[in-house]
Amino acid sequence: MTISDQQPFDSPFSAAGTAEDVLAGFDLSGRTALVTGGYSGLGLETARGLAAAGTRVIVPARRPGVARAALADVDGCDVIPMDLADLDSVRAAAVQLNNSLDRLDLLMAVAGVMATPERRVGPGWESQLAVNHFGHFALACELYPLLAAAGGARVVVSSSAGHALTDIRWHDPHFRTGYDKWLAYGQAKTANALFAVQLDALGRTDGVRAFALHPGKIITGLQREMTLQEQIERGWVDEHGDVIGAGFKTPSQGAATGLWAATSPLLDGRGGLYLEDCDVARVSAPGAPMDDGGVRAYAIDSGAAERLWDLSVAATGAVPVPR
Repeated sequence: MTISDQQPFDSPFSAAGTAEDVLAGFDLSGRTALVTGGYSGLGLETARGLAAAGTRVIVPARRPGVARAALADVDGCDVIPMDLADLDSVRAAAVQLNNSLDRLDLLMAVAGVMATPERRVGPGWESQLAVNHFGHFALACELYPLLAAAGGARVVVSSSAGHALTDIRWHDPHFRTGYDKWLAYGQAKTANALFAVQLDALGRTDGVRAFALHPGKIITGLQREMTLQEQIERGWVDEHGDVIGAGFKTPSQGAATGLWAATSPLLDGRGGLYLEDCDVARVSAPGAPMDDGGVRAYAIDSGAAERLWDLSVAATGAVPVPR
């Protein structure tokens, strides 16, 4: 993937597209998908859509009982325990999956946290980077043999327009010198995008293609760490918590880009791209308003993607994808 590949093309869908629109006419019987965060918000819409199209869906969950209740009416959906903040838990889930599956067609990395108070997990990692990136990174590496066995797997990683807040803070990725919850979120979302770039570069010879995306602005459980007053001050909701901000999507519209990335034949033979509104995003100018869309060049830079990959292997001890 090069910067010149990061250009919108004639997608039949737009920001208004829904999960139902994107999956209309697809029969995904015989395929298996793993959907992190698949029991709330965009993840739940993603799991529902894939299951309705015939996919066997597996949802790893930190709270398996809550997940099973949320997915009780979704046929063809299984729940397994897993906590992205705990690499031992991630590895245990991967062992279970490697022992029970012979292939994995889709890995949908939807789970995430946003603007959390300062927390430390594992060996003192900043929690947003740990949950949003390291957990998904380790999971993908552990499950790579299953992805390669599918002969055409796709990995779809939920990033965000929030990546425009900052590049990777190579000098201090864990905020040892002072914490900023929004910069920490932005760094984690940049990491999500770079992860897709390098996974695609390494996996394409095995037919494994990866994409990152901005799902759009949606009020879901992702805002749970923010106070109502913070959301009011940002112009997202009113005093009753009802959405009033311009440009917000429904959860089904928010899930559409990820489902398009997972299934669209227009993306056959392509990968390492950042998507938005069911299309390839354009490269945005440095300093452009975040809500103007597009992807910052630093979030799709192949050199930075390789550097982050090596950092992540060293940090997590994950078995690296063969180069």
